[in-house]
Amino acid sequence: MTVQTDTFEFKTEAKQLLDLMIHSVYSHKEIFLRELISNASDALDKIKFEALTKDQLRQYTQDQHIRIESDTKNNTLTVHDNGIGMSREDLVQFIGTIAKSGTKEYLKALRENQGKPSIPDLIGQFGVGFYSSFMVADKVEIVSRKATEEKAWKWESKGDGTYSIAESERAEPGTSVTLQLKKIEEEENAQDFTTEWVLRDLIKKYSDFVAYPIRMKVEKRDYERDSDGKIKEGVEPKISFQDDVLNSMKAIWTRPEKDVTETEYKEFYKHISHDWTDPLKWIVYKAEGVSTGDFKGLLYLPSKAGSDLFFSDLAKGIQLYIKRVFIMHDCKELIPEYLRFVKGVVDSDELSLNISREILQQNKQIQNIKKSVSRKVLSVIKTMKQDEPEKFKTFWKEFGPVIKEGTFKEPDDRERILETTVFATTHSSTELYTLDQYIERMKTSQETIYFITGETRHTIETSPLLESFKEKGYEVLLLTDPVDEVWVNFVFDYKGKKFQSIAKGTVELGSDEEKKKAEEDRKQKEAGYKSLLECIKGKLDENIKEVRLSSRLTSSPACLVSDRNDMTPQMEALLKATGKDVPRTKRILEINPSHPIIVKLQSVFEKNSNDPMIEDYGNLLFGQALIAEGGKLADPAIFNKKLNDLMMKALIL
Repeated sequence: MTVQTDTFEFKTEAKQLLDLMIHSVYSHKEIFLRELISNASDALDKIKFEALTKDQLRQYTQDQHIRIESDTKNNTLTVHDNGIGMSREDLVQFIGTIAKSGTKEYLKALRENQGKPSIPDLIGQFGVGFYSSFMVADKVEIVSRKATEEKAWKWESKGDGTYSIAESERAEPGTSVTLQLKKIEEEENAQDFTTEWVLRDLIKKYSDFVAYPIRMKVEKRDYERDSDGKIKEGVEPKISFQDDVLNSMKAIWTRPEKDVTETEYKEFYKHISHDWTDPLKWIVYKAEGVSTGDFKGLLYLPSKAGSDLFFSDLAKGIQLYIKRVFIMHDCKELIPEYLRFVKGVVDSDELSLNISREILQQNKQIQNIKKSVSRKVLSVIKTMKQDEPEKFKTFWKEFGPVIKEGTFKEPDDRERILETTVFATTHSSTELYTLDQYIERMKTSQETIYFITGETRHTIETSPLLESFKEKGYEVLLLTDPVDEVWVNFVFDYKGKKFQSIAKGTVELGSDEEKKKAEEDRKQKEAGYKSLLECIKGKLDENIKEVRLSSRLTSSPACLVSDRNDMTPQMEALLKATGKDVPRTKRILEINPSHPIIVKLQSVFEKNSNDPMIEDYGNLLFGQALIAEGGKLADPAIFNKKLNDLMMKALIL
């Protein structure tokens, strides 16, 4: 009977990636074994979890293990598991499609770092760990049978841009990955990955904590000895083969912290996260209580955000164990979404082993564990800010924007999040400050925390909206993360101090007496400028809802602000980027009555209210204000023409 073999091509980016992995010079090629063992462990976890609700799968969970098989003669290495296995469709989807979430980004990182020792560390960030096999193999073959199917399938590739899939045979569910290893003499500083001591060393180094036995048949030599216990010369030893378990299988989170080395903690993180960079920090956590029950936790803060940070359904988060029995990966019910970057293990002594995701969502104990975990993580981050400022800066740069999501997604955690959050402010060009530090520096009469949002720090630091704040010495938070546009609409105060955008509504600075005097002065000036303001409003009616005198400006002639309850332009842009149909919000044009341009324009208006210069200047003021805040002109050509005409008139005069 002829077996049909189907041949497929990898996608363009995949071909480039394989070529780089095969032909570039890498250090730490040995990581391929760590990845294959991690994948095998995941497959064993999955069938155990599926068997909780599918009785027909329980027969396959009696002797779960991983087997390493080396063949020195044929120069091959095979990693077997009796886990969930893969169907033909799985092989195409998960093996035939490389790094669906980040191939292009991974390729870019490879090219930028080519030849550097850090290259292998990139593998876990982009989900391409299996393909590290091609660093040491000329050909990779996978034979797999899914636990719910009778057919097995063989996937095969030489890393040449194509792969084939054909029907195969396998007695039991699971997967075998066989590497046809490259010849050692062809590789500089190559290790012989068929050698027992090399394999023992690598498994001890990277996978000692894997929860399933990693077995390998090893050769045992039994020498005949004399009465003194010495080996008899000239007598050939009896050779036999027996299974050895190469890993300790100790649950690292159950061991006393003093008995676990730093290296063991780091390697366990890499095993559960598939991120081959060292974690920034780990948290060994034990809780006892009526609401949570007894549970242990080993949590990690990564040192770098993964490419899937804003695609939470792709993230590997907290693993749930119950009485040291694995239940599920990425248990979202154990961690709030704004802490989705946290990796690790939670092991409960009191939850039921047959718990399902549906039950998890309603389980009070799980909800209380979630609260406990989030409080612990925030507490550690806060302590890190105080005791390890440089480490905290690294952390905040990577994960600060995500944490700020919690201010509106988890209101119960809001106060703790705000105590931890740091902000750029006008007080320093380099340092970040907490809200408590901002409040300590507030003026005696100040009851408001002022902020401004924008795309970049440079844009908002040079904004006309800051002029009076700088002149009078008021500190302003400079918010440039996209999430800042959202949370400021949900958080109205902090420790009794109200938040206020300096780009919305009216702003009065100073003591009550100073505010009163400023209000009287403005009303007096408004009486004289009323007709001009109405005229400009009429000319710009299509773009603005109001023209008024400003208390914000000291040196610029005009600025744009929003009504207190209106959407900012940045928020409009964010919503449009998500595909929402957002109606355009008209802004308010504020003008500076003390600026020479406005004084001169008032004089022109008093002489001739129909002078065309009024409309031209009104449009130029609007355009200038829009550019000053980083906005885009609707018609730059018309703006430039008006500006050129003005310059020509000035030269003629």
